[in-house]
Amino acid sequence: MLKRENCPSYREFSDDDTVHSPAVHPEDSEDKLDPDQSIGRGAENDTTSNNLSLGFNKACLKNVFAILLIFIYLVLTAVALLLAYLTITDFRDKLSHPVMSVTFKEVDLFEAAGIALYPGKAKLLSCKHHHHDHIPPLVLPGKPGENNCMIEEVIYTDPYSNLTRQAMVIQGPTDVRNRELVFLQFSQNETEEDFSSISYMLFYKFSDMTHSLHKAEFMKDCERNYSMGTFSGGFRTWVKMSLIKTYGKERESVEFRQEASVVKYNDKRQEPEKTDELFFIVFQWRDPFFQEVRDVITANPWNTIAILCGVFMALFKVANFAKLTIQWTRRIRRAHLKRKGKEMASVT
Repeated sequence: MLKRENCPSYREFSDDDTVHSPAVHPEDSEDKLDPDQSIGRGAENDTTSNNLSLGFNKACLKNVFAILLIFIYLVLTAVALLLAYLTITDFRDKLSHPVMSVTFKEVDLFEAAGIALYPGKAKLLSCKHHHHDHIPPLVLPGKPGENNCMIEEVIYTDPYSNLTRQAMVIQGPTDVRNRELVFLQFSQNETEEDFSSISYMLFYKFSDMTHSLHKAEFMKDCERNYSMGTFSGGFRTWVKMSLIKTYGKERESVEFRQEASVVKYNDKRQEPEKTDELFFIVFQWRDPFFQEVRDVITANPWNTIAILCGVFMALFKVANFAKLTIQWTRRIRRAHLKRKGKEMASVT
């Protein structure tokens, strides 16, 4: 008889399959991935990291450039403020210290200057106008000669010593083109003084004295404002005059610049006649030019205002540039943070 085989049931096969089927791990599944897929994922990670590094470098450069621009604007602002300060200081300095301007003017005729002589005990022998620098030889030295000068005697009180002074005022030369001169000769007996000389004074216009109602007061004012000169006996003193007008803030002043040359007189008189000492003096204009001196303020307010306007415009422009730079920096930073956030999100 055939023996009956013991065949396992369906459930037993199922249980065996369940029990003996191997466990599947994630590591094994990853190991079984396609090699091309794993290489592509690695390259993608490298690209992401490179993009992050490049974006960081660009942002760093932009920030450095923005800081450099702000520094340049600050330097320009400082320079503009310094320029404004120097401009204001220079304007105030020029306003308080005017510059002297000298102008030469040419004339054909001068106003006749007043020549005040203080001869003391000396006597006027002759006074004559000559032209073309020519003085004729003396015919009778020590004797009275021709006199064609306009002369006035003025007695007044010395403003410094309160002593009475007697001035002989003579009209000076006028025709500078023809080299007009005035030649005067004085004579004086022996004196008790140690030095023998005659004083003189030049003032602006002879006509001012003749037209003055108070000639004594006029001469006192002249002595206060003009300087004195002297010439000695036994010599011919040649005085060449030049006129200087000075215009101040309040009034006008006039002064004479003098150049004197002295020549010894060869006295050919007899011995008894030499007891009288002779004085010779010549007055003449040096050249047909006179000087005008004025105080000129070189500070120009319009130039200063224009410079200050330019400085303030530069300051305004610098401030505007600084504002735009700060806004641009903030905008770049926001864009950088936004892009960085997006990149981090995509990596995650």
